[in-house]
Amino acid sequence: MAKMATEMQRFYKDKVVFLTGGSGFLGKVTIEKLLRTTEVKRIYVLLRSKRGQEMKERCEAWEMDPVFDNLMKVDPDVLNRVVPLGGDCQEPDLGLSTSDRQVLVDEVQIVLHIAATVRFMEPLHIALAVNTRATRLMIQLAKEMPHLEAFVHVSTAYSNCVIENVSERFYPEHLTCPVQKVLELQESLSPEMLDSMAPALMGRYPNTYTYTKALAEQLLQQESGDLPICIFRPGVIIASYKEPMAGWIDNTNGPIAVLYGAAFGVLRITRLNVKAQAGIVPVDYCVNLVLTCAWNTARECVIKLPPEPPIYNLTPTDDNLITWGGFRDKAARLRCKYPLTKMMWMPFLHCTTTPWLFRFLVWFYHLLPGYAIDLVLRLRGRKPRMIKLYDKIHKNIDILAPFVDTTWHFDSSNTLKLWRSMSAGDQKLYDFDMGSIDWDDYFLQALSGIRIYLAKEEPGQETLDRAKKILRRFKFLHRLLQFTLCSGAAAILWSILMRIFGLFI
Repeated sequence: MAKMATEMQRFYKDKVVFLTGGSGFLGKVTIEKLLRTTEVKRIYVLLRSKRGQEMKERCEAWEMDPVFDNLMKVDPDVLNRVVPLGGDCQEPDLGLSTSDRQVLVDEVQIVLHIAATVRFMEPLHIALAVNTRATRLMIQLAKEMPHLEAFVHVSTAYSNCVIENVSERFYPEHLTCPVQKVLELQESLSPEMLDSMAPALMGRYPNTYTYTKALAEQLLQQESGDLPICIFRPGVIIASYKEPMAGWIDNTNGPIAVLYGAAFGVLRITRLNVKAQAGIVPVDYCVNLVLTCAWNTARECVIKLPPEPPIYNLTPTDDNLITWGGFRDKAARLRCKYPLTKMMWMPFLHCTTTPWLFRFLVWFYHLLPGYAIDLVLRLRGRKPRMIKLYDKIHKNIDILAPFVDTTWHFDSSNTLKLWRSMSAGDQKLYDFDMGSIDWDDYFLQALSGIRIYLAKEEPGQETLDRAKKILRRFKFLHRLLQFTLCSGAAAILWSILMRIFGLFI
């Protein structure tokens, strides 16, 4: 007997969705969840050509993407409901053809604007085009859609990172220049000139990502008009907890890079405030809230249009917080369960918040071993790579430093109210209750996912047993190295003390 559809499932039945950012981490999981749990009629996805792959080729490649594995086993034709449209958020008109634009205007009922460049140090002219101007273009397109029921704009909880207590409201007062003026500058100045003005325009914002996301929010506040629209602000999006499979991850952005580097035994020292709260959110919880926001926006805007787009923050709740120290320690306790066969040394990670101490310790933990390995590689006739790798790692650590050194407090009243308004069936199907996450269990799943989906290790007990054997060997070598270094240091200290003592005799 077929299960009765929930209220949200009935809402999505036969709907036409337009989604940007479909090739990204959050976008792919959103598409998978829509296809698996609803009977949407069609999902239009804005895709651009990339790395020599045409837009249709990129979409067809999804059939081989692990994120759709379980879905394809149940329904091999499921991706037929996904229709790629050629376009690019960096283009002045989203890169849409006239005919494709008309199709969207005529058919779309739900817009999910997920696309963004998440590179923190993206040149300002690119970040502005993708994160801010594209939002204006999406608003203009949505205003032409006669059947539009809901528009969800995905922002970030750190769009207002210049303050430490963030409510679910707009903060235009922190911008040095109104968004309209900034976009006018973009139109009138060369990219080089605009990029040179970045420090003055950004003010206290630490990077172009958070700055252009804040500008996009001001656009939505001022230009959304009578659109049925809302803003979703997730924290740092990390590997899935449960769906589409436990521990799913396809990128090394953000703090997952720390676990990944440490698992290989390459990253041994980093800048991290172990007492600061970690605003991390599993990707499947983000997807569930995105879909719930669309349903709720359509439902509420039929009754009464709010004066401003409502905002929904999603970060760990006050009764289930996790610090960056907890993030590190939980991962460390579980690393023996899912080690990597490709590890280069025993995984361990030390943390400091002091910049000069970090730069000093980097020499001993990273650079000296890196130069030694590169020397061996050169002697073997191979290309050196460790110092180049460490240079990239250290730049990323510096970029992430402000976000792992500060505790932000995010109010989530709207999100909590939305959760309580859902039926029990929808709460189970579209779970985003951050208070229910078992962080120990989460990290067990995440480390397993890192091993399979990022490190590309073969699943199965045989590979795991081999990795554990390698880990035991590196543990022995690590202890031996520690003993040798400590013995050498003790011998040098003893020799110095004897010489000093001899001067007094």
